[in-house]
This record gives sequence, C-alpha cells and structure tokens, in this order.
Amino acid sequence: MAGGREIKTKIKSVQNTRKVTRALEMVSASKIRKAQERMKSSRPYARLIRQLIGHIREANTDYSHPFLTARQEVRRVGYIIVSSDRGLAGGLNSQLFRRVVADMRQWQAQGVEIDLVTIGQKSTAFFRRLKVNLLGSVTHLGERPQLEQLIGIMTTMLDGYGEERLDRVMLCYNDFINTMVQKPTLDQLLPLPEVQALTSTSHEWDYLYEPDAETVLGQVLTRYVESLVYQAVLENLASEHAARMVAMKSASDNANKLIDELNLRYNKARQAAITQEISEIVGGAAAV
Repeated sequence: MAGGREIKTKIKSVQNTRKVTRALEMVSASKIRKAQERMKSSRPYARLIRQLIGHIREANTDYSHPFLTARQEVRRVGYIIVSSDRGLAGGLNSQLFRRVVADMRQWQAQGVEIDLVTIGQKSTAFFRRLKVNLLGSVTHLGERPQLEQLIGIMTTMLDGYGEERLDRVMLCYNDFINTMVQKPTLDQLLPLPEVQALTSTSHEWDYLYEPDAETVLGQVLTRYVESLVYQAVLENLASEHAARMVAMKSASDNANKLIDELNLRYNKARQAAITQEISEIVGGAAAV
C-alpha cells in the first residue's frame, strides 16, 4: 500500500491548495464590486474633463501651453506604468509588461532614451530587473487609492515634459472591459492627443481667462492629467480583482479534476493491493 499512501498524501496536498484558491476567489469576488463602484463613480469626471480639454483646444488663444504642443523631434520618452502589488492574477501583469517592453524596444531602436515611473510592486520589481532608468515608484496603494499618493511620480513626469527633458509621456495600465476581459492599454499622456470637444464650431472664439491664460490652463491641464492617471489606477485595480477571481476559480476547478483523477488512481492501487493479498493467501493455502 506504499503507492496508495503516496496518492493519499497528494490528494491531501491538492485539497489544501484548493482551500486557498477558493478563499482567494471569494475575497476577490467580494472586493471587485467595491472596486467597480469606485471606478465607475470616477468615470463621469474623467469623461467631462476630457471633453472640456477638447473644447479648450478649439479655442483661438495666443498662449500655447507646453502640454498641448507636440515636439518635432522625440529624443526621450517617459512611461507611467500601473500594475498590481500582488500576484496570482493570471497573465494580467505579464501581458501589460510585454506590450510596454515591445513599445520601449521600438523607441530604443530609433535611438530614443527611456525614463519611467511605476505604480505597483509588480511593475517596480520587473522593470528594476531590466536596468532601465527608473525615476520613481509608489506601491501599496491599498483598496482605496488616494490621489495624494500619486502626486510625486506625476510631478516628476509633468516637470520633465515641461522642462523639455521628456518629449513624450505614455500611460500604461489594464483597462477594465468586463469581469472576463481586461485590456492592456498604452495611451499617450503628453502631449495631450486630440479629444472630442463639447461642441463643434467653425468660427474663431476664445475664453476669458482670469487672472491669465497661462495660469488657468496650467491648473486645468494638470488636473486633467491627474484625473487620467488616477482613473488608470482604479481601472487597473478592478482588473486585478477580476483577473484574480477568474484565475483562482480556474485553479479550483483544476484542483477538483486532479482530486478526481487521484482518487481514481488510489482506488485502482487499493484494488490491486487487495487482489495481490488474496492471491498470496490462495497460493499459500494451495501450497499447504
């Protein structure tokens, strides 16, 4: 029965693993609802401020903010990479990292240098191993990320672009589509791309700025960039819980299948041992 004992040990080990995966699945299922509520509650603000910026772009103003001006030559590109702090989320982080690395390689092939900041423990550990120019990182944002936690790394990128140390800034995160689908996304953050305006007009017009256009546009555009990064963090958090819930459910299902297979092997081994014992008894009786 040595084979049977080994199989029983494996069954016990798989059952313990199944308990862990079921617990993680239930935890993620309970957290994903709140994460989705926070994500959806911030979407209207992000959508409206995007439309507002589109309206400002159509204004005929004498002042051109650096965030709205594209550089003719791209010499250095900055990346803001959003990931999770914890693993066990399937291929959520790895798929995003592959896309980011492929995009970075394309720029580097053109002689462009790369700077980046990371949000999340997984991206920090991954890109630190690549020996890239990591300007800063923030981790352990928790289940209720606060904008104040992100101000430092955003200021690093905004100042870098404003002082012309960076010529383009990309925002990389997982976009939450639904519970089963999370899309790795790379968006151009700076210079601000063309966005849809509130209205479409053909005549020339402008806002009245108080105290002046530079001050107002600086504040509005900074708030706009902050809203995009904060929304990306919330989207990635909801994606993390959804991916972990699906991955842990798949792991639990696989554990059930493996337990069934091991039980079948155990029963066969046990039956074979019983048959062998009976054969030995019958052989012994015949010899007597």
